[in-house]
Amino acid sequence: MTGTELEDLCNQIIQSDDSIRFVGIADKYGKQVVVKYRDGVVPYLNQTESEIYSIDTVMRMNSRKELESKLGKVIYSFTLYENLKRATIHIGNNDYPVLMASFDTRSDHDNIILNKILPIVKAKLSKE
Repeated sequence: MTGTELEDLCNQIIQSDDSIRFVGIADKYGKQVVVKYRDGVVPYLNQTESEIYSIDTVMRMNSRKELESKLGKVIYSFTLYENLKRATIHIGNNDYPVLMASFDTRSDHDNIILNKILPIVKAKLSKE
């Protein structure tokens, strides 16, 4: 995927639901390639903290993949914080394997991920 395609993907996702605060894509090394925030959102993390979080996220996702032969393919991982919900979504791209998203605490994150984000990702990846 090109940088423009990754930007388009993130724009589509962030516009798909009003409770999505943030969408980002990291490369296989954890470097943030695309970062999008919903209009008006003030990030909880500064840029350095966000970059460290991204590296940690990719490392954790890679460790989960080691159990796929027994547990099945990783779809997404979820963490509930007091101030937001955060998900790491495996998107099946070798160069850009991880999509990170955060949601307002009132959101139905499971529904959003399964019925909005994953269909957008699938449609985008099928065009590659």
